[in-house]
Amino acid sequence: MDVDLKIRDGELSDAPELAALMCELGYETTIAEMESRLISILNDPRYKTLVALNSDKICGMIGTVSASSYLHNDLNGRIIALVVSRESRQRGIGARLIAAAEKNFIQRGITRVTLTTRFEREEAHRFYEKVGYARTGFRFAKNLESAPR
Repeated sequence: MDVDLKIRDGELSDAPELAALMCELGYETTIAEMESRLISILNDPRYKTLVALNSDKICGMIGTVSASSYLHNDLNGRIIALVVSRESRQRGIGARLIAAAEKNFIQRGITRVTLTTRFEREEAHRFYEKVGYARTGFRFAKNLESAPR
């Protein structure tokens, strides 16, 4: 575990590093795209962006969102992004980011958290189970065509 690790709220100025992390996760993202996303996300109180810094360099991030549900009376939390840079993996950074996000959820009165991950990310599956998450179902996805204008 990195002793110099700090976790703080994400900021708009983090866009270059966060864009690079999204690329590592397999989602090609330009700095301009990340800036646009962050402008929206950072101004929405339902979202929380946390970044991990090792020696003042961003080495990971976690993004969460809270939402009402048709299924439950209380808010649900969802981890929508978690990534640690390739050179910083296997050092406990992901677990520390999960713990920080869970602490934030609890502070907001959220006690039910979900996340999704791709089938082929078997290492991620083992990680999530190790930090206490259980497989509860499948996620289905479909890309929709844009409506003609």
